[in-house]
Amino acid sequence: MKRLRKVNPALVLLLVLLATMVCMSPLYQTAPGFMSFLQRAAPLVILTCGASFVLIAGGFDLSSGALITLVVIGCALITNGDPSMTWTAVAAVYGMGLAVGLLNGLIVTQLKVPSIIATLGGLLSIKGLAMVWSGGAPSGYLPPNLRYLGRGVLRDMPITGTLPIAVIVLVGFVALYHWLMHRTNFGRLVLMIGDNPVAAELAGAPVRRVRVAAFVLSSLSAVTAGILLGGFSGVSVDVGTGYDLQAIAAAVIGGVVLLGGRGSIPGACIGALTLYTLFTVLNLLGFSEPLRVAVQGLILIGAAALTAWRHQRR
Repeated sequence: MKRLRKVNPALVLLLVLLATMVCMSPLYQTAPGFMSFLQRAAPLVILTCGASFVLIAGGFDLSSGALITLVVIGCALITNGDPSMTWTAVAAVYGMGLAVGLLNGLIVTQLKVPSIIATLGGLLSIKGLAMVWSGGAPSGYLPPNLRYLGRGVLRDMPITGTLPIAVIVLVGFVALYHWLMHRTNFGRLVLMIGDNPVAAELAGAPVRRVRVAAFVLSSLSAVTAGILLGGFSGVSVDVGTGYDLQAIAAAVIGGVVLLGGRGSIPGACIGALTLYTLFTVLNLLGFSEPLRVAVQGLILIGAAALTAWRHQRR
C-alpha cells in the first residue's frame, strides 16, 4: 500500500486514456500509429519540461506560447523557403529565446516584478512583435530541411517500423532536462529555492541566477517546441496560442506544485502525455474545441487539488 501511494496518479490516468484511445481507433493499435502520436505530442512534452523548471522554482512563464509563434514566423521570414538559410534561422530563433528568457528572469529577479505579471507582459510584447514582423498574416514558408525536423520519419526501423525525427529530439531533450533537474547541483538548487527562497538565500544559494536560468531553460524549450510545431503544421500566426497554459496544466497534472519546491521531469512528461492523450480521446469522441478547453480547465483544477492534498498528507 505504501508503494501504491507513491505512484503518480497521472500515470494511472495516462494508462486508462491510452487504453481508451487504442480501443477507439485502429490507427493507434500499430507501432507506426503510436509513433505518429508521440510525434504530435512531442512539442507539448518538451514545453512542459521547460515550464516545470520555472514552476518548481516558484514562478510562472506565460510567454512561451507567444514565443512559439514568434519562432515559427521568424523561421519562415528568415528562410523564405531557402534551405541554405535553415541553420541561420535556427541559430537566430534560439538567440531570440535566450534573450526572452534572460529578460523575463532579470525583470523578475532584479525589478521584483511577480513572474505572472512579467511574463504576461512578455506574452503581449512578443505577440505584438510577431504581428508587426509578419504584417498580421502568415508570410514566407519553411524550407523542406527545416520541416523535416517536425515531419521527417526514419523508415524500416526495428520493432517500431518507423521513428519520427521529433521523437528523437524529444528523447534527447527530456534526457538533458532530466539530467539538469535530478543529477546536478543546479536542479537541487531549483527545488530548494522553490521550497523556501528565503532559507535558500540565507544559506548562500545564488537565488537570482538560478531563477534567471530557469526562465532561460523554459524559453529554450519553447523555441524547440516551436521548430517542431512549425515543421509539422506549417506557418500560422496562432500556432502557439494556448500552449503556455497547456504546459502549466500538464505540469500540474504530472505532480508539479504550483507554489514551487516539488516536481520532477518524469512527472512533467507523464502529465503532458496525459493531457495530449485526453485531447485525442475527446477529439475521437467528437467534442468541440470549447468543450475540450472546458474539460482541460476542470482537470487542471482537480489535479492541483489532488497535488495539494497529497502534499498536506506528506
